[in-house]
Amino acid sequence: MSTFYRTLGLAAALSLSVTAVQAQEKLKVGVIASLSGPPAVLGTQMRNGFLLGVKELGGKLGGREVEVIVQDDELKPDVAVSKVKAMVERDKVDFVVGPIFSNILQAIMKPVTDSGAILISPNAGTSNFAGKECNPNFFVTSYQNDQNHEVLGKYAQDKGMKKVFIMAPNYQAGKDALAGFKRHFKGEIVDEVYVPLNQLDYSAELSKIAAAQPQAIFVFLPGGMGVNFVKQFRQAGLADKITFLSAFTVDEGTLPAQQDAAIGFFGGANWAPNLDTPQNKKFVADFEKEYGAVPGSYAFQAYDAAKLIDSALKQTKGNTTDKAALRAALKKADFQSLRGKFKFANNNYPIQDFYLVKVAKRADGKFQTEIAEKVFTDYTDVYAKDCPMK
Repeated sequence: MSTFYRTLGLAAALSLSVTAVQAQEKLKVGVIASLSGPPAVLGTQMRNGFLLGVKELGGKLGGREVEVIVQDDELKPDVAVSKVKAMVERDKVDFVVGPIFSNILQAIMKPVTDSGAILISPNAGTSNFAGKECNPNFFVTSYQNDQNHEVLGKYAQDKGMKKVFIMAPNYQAGKDALAGFKRHFKGEIVDEVYVPLNQLDYSAELSKIAAAQPQAIFVFLPGGMGVNFVKQFRQAGLADKITFLSAFTVDEGTLPAQQDAAIGFFGGANWAPNLDTPQNKKFVADFEKEYGAVPGSYAFQAYDAAKLIDSALKQTKGNTTDKAALRAALKKADFQSLRGKFKFANNNYPIQDFYLVKVAKRADGKFQTEIAEKVFTDYTDVYAKDCPMK
């Protein structure tokens, strides 16, 4: 036998040996989410969505038993960096799933991806990582931050609205949000306000809104910020005068606290609990049974992240050492997303549909967002063209 064929045979044997060993070892996945303070409702949904996905796959991903290591980033970048370094250096995780907030994503990107681990974001999707700073070890199962906000900008433009007041927290996702809204809205922005992250009292901003007399407001205020703002907006008597447009301000993470105060308010989303697909109906029912809450986008996108990892490992036969093969398998996105159509663009962000959603009260007394109309079909984010990956 020639040296060439002996080398091939040895390589094949080593590959089979690695796969066999890994099949016996537990796959380690780190989950990093905001699990304390006002944003905890969002992080809890994300964690629970991922855990439900793993449970429904029998506690295995790609045939390998899974150990899920969950950490609270406390919405502090330095804390997040410390915890993901421990995940990749001490725990030797193969994947990190998270986070919720974009300032945390900015902080953990380098330590995770430089380690060789794969980072999968089921929520945060900043513009820089969608464009020139795209990363082959980074995949997104949610969206590019601007996109849900673009839904409301296009809706306001299509409805002929002339004057809109816009507001968001002063961090990267807030800036992406308002940029997304303005991409399609060509009317007058009567005021553009940035508030501190986690601000809970909006009396000063509500006075500005009342004085400006806009036809609509557009706000991005996630978690506890949104809970308080919606209640204060309704209490101020503005809900009957001004159309309420938002993203991540009225959703399944905030509605249990907002309740009737949010009814009729609009959001932008890539999914809603009432999306009419068999797999989504089952997911919503299973999530409510398991956790006693209506799932939101944070949960469904994390559930999809579990399915994405499972699909990739099935292709690699559980092997995570060949990173090029693992990335190629992830890129195929060979799984059934709860949202229906889903594939990755060149930047590893999804190409997908987006909807205008509206808050409703269900017959059982629970609250959810429901699809009002489709706004974008097979939509690729605008930054993908700047990503050098093919």
